[in-house]
Amino acid sequence: MSWLEHRARSRWMNKGDDRMTDIRAVLFDVGGPINTESEHERLVDDAIVAALAEEGIEINPGTYAEASAWAVEHFAPDAYAAIIWRLTKRDRMRSERVHRRMIDLVRPDDGFELRDGISAVIASLHERGLLLALAANQPASMLAVLDAHGVGTHFDHREVSGTHGHRKPDVRLFLRCCEDLSVEPAECLMIGDRIDNDICTGPLTRDAHDSRPHRTPYRTAAALCRRIAGRRGAFGAGAAQRHRAMLALVVSYIGPRPDDPD
Repeated sequence: MSWLEHRARSRWMNKGDDRMTDIRAVLFDVGGPINTESEHERLVDDAIVAALAEEGIEINPGTYAEASAWAVEHFAPDAYAAIIWRLTKRDRMRSERVHRRMIDLVRPDDGFELRDGISAVIASLHERGLLLALAANQPASMLAVLDAHGVGTHFDHREVSGTHGHRKPDVRLFLRCCEDLSVEPAECLMIGDRIDNDICTGPLTRDAHDSRPHRTPYRTAAALCRRIAGRRGAFGAGAAQRHRAMLALVVSYIGPRPDDPD
């Protein structure tokens, strides 16, 4: 048993922990947990630089990296739009042209890369009888992409922002998941990669360690999200190892089954 699996089982067995035995559904973001987005982001970065060049704005890697860090630091709702705004020196007309050109050059599903081990995690959670939902800012076309990669059919709630028009951090997106699955918000665990969009959702949010479930739209665990959706690749050399490690982290919040291996 790996150290992550041991930690997960120990966490569950510790009587002092706030056990989430009532978890019935798991909500997944797409970009990060399911799609690594590494290749997609490279394509977008290249498109932005090319579009800026068409506007007569030459950008070096250091300047672009600074603009990207600025967008992340300020929790920009749309990181790409924020990067463009920064690099055009807040020129609205130029920013709009560059953004439109970026959209022309790169589709939302270009460069899709299924994260190693995540398909097995999703299948395992489905087999456990948990309800699975998509909670993502994605175009409706992403549903076909997920199906093509063999993971879409495991989801009971198959809607994204392009389907219903709600975009995170709008709490209505999460509440729609709950309504469709016929579950209460506190019976859900959210797995995402952005603390602002996926974890913090305004007045209905509680801290991952807060014991007052009536204040939260769903259960969250920032550390879990960072480990599953983080881009450091710290899950071992093989997909099987990554699957076991990620599943163990989810199980640490929903509890193991009696037949889970020690």
